[in-house]
Amino acid sequence: MASKKKAALKTKIRFPKATEKDFSVIAKPIITEKAMDLMQNENKVTLKVLSTSTKIEIKLTFERIFQVKVDDVKVLNQKAKATTRGTRYPGKISGYKKAIVTVAEGEAIDLFKE
Repeated sequence: MASKKKAALKTKIRFPKATEKDFSVIAKPIITEKAMDLMQNENKVTLKVLSTSTKIEIKLTFERIFQVKVDDVKVLNQKAKATTRGTRYPGKISGYKKAIVTVAEGEAIDLFKE
């Protein structure tokens, strides 16, 4: 009886196939030193997402695209910043919504496939 339960736990969880809308929710990964450190040490992935998306939508989308279980999603709005190009030309770096997705323990994700 116990071996049947263990076998049932070892089966891989299947997620539905990703839709076209899923690929519009996640814009791109954010590649910085801090983001790479989070990915390697804490199993967290940092992404730029659609500004109208919610935590639940981001979680379901991430699970469908990458086929991994998500534990937690943290969301924050990155504010726009004023900048200059050289010394003369003022500009603006646009704001965006950022999500930090925690992947379940024992799961792995490879963003940089060859």
